[in-house]
Amino acid sequence: MKIQDVQFVKSAVKPDQYPDYDFAEIAFAGRSNVGKSSLINTLIQRRDMVKTSSRPGCTQLINFFLVNENLSLVDLPGYGYAKVSKKIRATWQPMVEKYLAGRSNLLGLVLIIDIRRDPRQEEFALADWLESHSIPYLVVLTKADKLSKTQQQKRCAAICSRLHRDKNAVIVFSAKTRLGRETVLDEIDSLMAWYDQKE
Repeated sequence: MKIQDVQFVKSAVKPDQYPDYDFAEIAFAGRSNVGKSSLINTLIQRRDMVKTSSRPGCTQLINFFLVNENLSLVDLPGYGYAKVSKKIRATWQPMVEKYLAGRSNLLGLVLIIDIRRDPRQEEFALADWLESHSIPYLVVLTKADKLSKTQQQKRCAAICSRLHRDKNAVIVFSAKTRLGRETVLDEIDSLMAWYDQKE
């Protein structure tokens, strides 16, 4: 996939605020401070289209971006620890669940995990929910540049084992070196081709 045009469309917290279009949509989800915004920026080749922060919990809304006028990328709020109020955190799960359950043009989800960390209950719960609703998902392990190649392989194998997932269904990624960028885009292309055939 060649990224030619990217537009920020809008932010939303509930279904009646979502963009009114039927483009294929890919959502991105992960723990707070996992490198989700950096991943999306690297994919779309824009340095700060998606706001990044060293402070966990920066993304508190569902943010919609339109790519090449035929694909929507959706940045979901991070889950897990975040330096925001309990009240705000409590709104995130139902907000995200409503989006995932009700968005008819949702094609799939990119589940993002820091390669240095083991998946925890939130990742297992999200993976189980996606599988039970027959929503395809891709696992991307971010911050690979923090580890040597040998360490990357060991961590990838450990995470695949925990998630009961084949290593070919997991992509090792680095926003710094762009490792894995083309592979992620190829997987999105494949999903879009499947979506087009289904229509």
